[in-house]
Amino acid sequence: MEKILVIGSAGQIGSELTLALRNVYGEGNVYATDIRDAPKDIKKTGPFQLLDVMDDKRLIHFVIRYKITQIYLLAAVLSGNAERLPLQAWDINMRSLLNILDLAREVGIKKIFWPSSIAVFGLTTPKINTPQLTYTEPNTVYGISKLAGERWCEYYHNKFNLDIRSIRYPGLISYKTEAGGGTTDYAVEIFYDAVRNGKYECFLKPDATLPMMFMPDAIRGTIELMETDALKLTVHSSYNLSGISFNPKELSDEIKKIKPGFEITYKPDFRQKIAESWPQSIDDSSARNDWGWKHEYDLKKMTKIMLKEVTVKQRT
Repeated sequence: MEKILVIGSAGQIGSELTLALRNVYGEGNVYATDIRDAPKDIKKTGPFQLLDVMDDKRLIHFVIRYKITQIYLLAAVLSGNAERLPLQAWDINMRSLLNILDLAREVGIKKIFWPSSIAVFGLTTPKINTPQLTYTEPNTVYGISKLAGERWCEYYHNKFNLDIRSIRYPGLISYKTEAGGGTTDYAVEIFYDAVRNGKYECFLKPDATLPMMFMPDAIRGTIELMETDALKLTVHSSYNLSGISFNPKELSDEIKKIKPGFEITYKPDFRQKIAESWPQSIDDSSARNDWGWKHEYDLKKMTKIMLKEVTVKQRT
């Protein structure tokens, strides 16, 4: 029986991935941890413990004690916050990964999942249908740390035969957790402000097109990758993954179809420069060929669900 450790279970991805993993592997077999308290549904459905991934001694004790076989490392400082605290972000993002890679080598962890990001791309990267293999010259601390992490993952795979799997996530949209300091977070904030106030001030320009994905697709894609036979996988750095691409104007227009009175204004900040260095659409043919990836949610379907669920959440 698999024993799974999720590090960063209180975050945007972790809070939903933990529950999905418990549905697959059983509630008692998925151990949720974070440096902060987790949502109620995480603590009600299975084990949760406060744990700092930077505390390598306590971490290895936890892994050995609970006979952990798989680790999902989701703890990170995201793009916007990383620009404000560059050295701290680099230290957290890199040292946490290296702690896990060394631990896995020492105790024999079967599989590791670590998320990368479209932030690994830069101004020299082709913007449309960005290939799996292309120029990667990130100009943000977050992107630099993710690119370095990809190289470490492939190095540990080649050098020590570790089974490490990764996805370059696009912007992720979820109604279950609010925004957490990323450049694509306008696409979450806009729904909360639409419901609360009927208006939103966007920190990106109206035509800032970026790759996005509805969280249910991201969670399903992650589990599908982790359940794929290792012999089928050809990418050992991080897989491109594509969902939907849109810009703030296109999203606001879709919201207005449901909420005609909604208003949007624009006040671009430093995140606009970050967005301009990222792709507009992603070529994920490697993921489609290797493990049958296919996204389900388009802009219209996602917008309808987001408005409905955020409205319900604001009433409770």
